[in-house]
Amino acid sequence: MTQSIRWLQDEIADRMLQKLDIVKLNVRDILVVPDYPADHHAAVARRFPDARIHSVIEDGSSRLQLWIAKARANWRSIFRRSKTSALAHLHTSNKFDIPDNSVDLVFSNLLLHDLADPKLFLQECWRVLREGGLVVFSYLGPDTGKELRAIQGGALKLKNLRSPWDMHDLGDALVSKRFSDPVMDMEYLTLDYEQPQLLLGDVEALNLANANPHVEAEISDLPQKLTLEIVYGHAWALGKHLAKSQDSVAYIDVNQIGRKTRTDSH
Repeated sequence: MTQSIRWLQDEIADRMLQKLDIVKLNVRDILVVPDYPADHHAAVARRFPDARIHSVIEDGSSRLQLWIAKARANWRSIFRRSKTSALAHLHTSNKFDIPDNSVDLVFSNLLLHDLADPKLFLQECWRVLREGGLVVFSYLGPDTGKELRAIQGGALKLKNLRSPWDMHDLGDALVSKRFSDPVMDMEYLTLDYEQPQLLLGDVEALNLANANPHVEAEISDLPQKLTLEIVYGHAWALGKHLAKSQDSVAYIDVNQIGRKTRTDSH
């Protein structure tokens, strides 16, 4: 994503937080991935005023920009020690640079479609979440940019989403990574454009096509709208004391089983 699409990131972040209104969650630490210097910090700080926000910084953002954004959103955040790492590190290692069982909420906005394997991301979320923690995410679904497919070729070189998973695919992936009670839903957003260069700017910012300054001149029938399929989901990290399940059966150590005793009175 680039600066030109910040409004979309903030809008989707607001919608994600609205969906959390019905969720009861005691949050001490949040991991925001990707994090970027925009208005979403104020919304997150209002929703979780006492939480520390750990950041995986979006490519192209600076730590200073992010620090200023956090301070503006909630000045108390500048006195809280939090962890900061780069999104590039996640792309290369599939790892978050934070310890096991260290956050109560992973908040991931418009990222999963850009990952080579979202299952590895979910695996990392499971690792860093505390017992009873929540992962909440949004991403672009496979119908995104469907208007462009009819005119692709020549000057317009479309790029496939790295992970064009629909909400059923992600729901299955959550279950396979041991998350509980996954909830998935989806909506379509339609963006209308008066000028083709504005559409092409968003197409590039959304990473749907390679940049080409000659596209507008070479293609006369560019659409005046762009469809975004936004997929939302959340799931709980429960039963982390259980050993990894096999064949849909979870195994636990015998020492983890409590024994109830009864004292008979005479």
